[in-house]
Amino acid sequence: MKTSLVVMAAGMGSRFGGLKQMEPVGKNGEVLLDYSIYDAMKSGFDEVVFIIKKEIEHDFREIVGKKIEKKTDVKYVMQTCDNLPEGRKKPWGTAHAILCCKDAVTNPFVALNADDYYGSNAFGDIHNHLLTAGPTDFSMVAYMLKNTVSENGTVARGVCEIENGYMRKIVERTKIRSDLSFTEDGGETWTALPENTLVSMNLWGLTPAIFPVLEEKYEYFLKNANLLKDEFLIPTVIGELVTAGKATVRAFPNRDKWYGMTYREDKEEVKRALAALTEEGLYDGI
Repeated sequence: MKTSLVVMAAGMGSRFGGLKQMEPVGKNGEVLLDYSIYDAMKSGFDEVVFIIKKEIEHDFREIVGKKIEKKTDVKYVMQTCDNLPEGRKKPWGTAHAILCCKDAVTNPFVALNADDYYGSNAFGDIHNHLLTAGPTDFSMVAYMLKNTVSENGTVARGVCEIENGYMRKIVERTKIRSDLSFTEDGGETWTALPENTLVSMNLWGLTPAIFPVLEEKYEYFLKNANLLKDEFLIPTVIGELVTAGKATVRAFPNRDKWYGMTYREDKEEVKRALAALTEEGLYDGI
């Protein structure tokens, strides 16, 4: 059975102040995505599907795509934002991004963010699960919260409740500080979370059965959401399916440290970490 890697690369990088998916972090100009695809290909994925915006297509193909095209089969899908209401600049969100590739993806697939480094051990278990999973037997990689925060500002994380190896619930916490506390009232009060709390970093194992679900829920979103602010997010959709008993989500805990560039100030730490991992021999020939 073939498997696909679906890369969500159409984000705006508003807090970072630029397009993180094309920001060089390696000594030879590698971007974060180069490392994820390198790790995923070692785990057996057969093709890469990039979800991008039309406005960045040329630069993305030149900086990222051409290099990957030499190593594996590549497809490009455009996340169109033609129907955004006046005043909204951001795309609709991760669930909409995945929906955009419904005509390009026929295999079980892993969906991931282009601007995250998930660790060299991230893809093995979830790839093996895809090979035997039923249509609604989904999966995810879960990280310890302490390994996913930024010293330079708050982050959003899907806090997971996991029981007997399966995700039972996911709650999006949009403002988590480096001291592992979150707020829901604009900073008036903060609630601490245990450092080993398991969170989603948008590394999902899915099947094409998700596409009709996304189509239905997207229609509902457009009719009921605040279209200037709300986002159509994949953790929300999957959480609703689990709660309704319409899907299962196998959770694979990963103790690797996640690296990302939520803020411009995060870049130097990411560069140092990847340089060290390369020195250890993890990325020979990347």
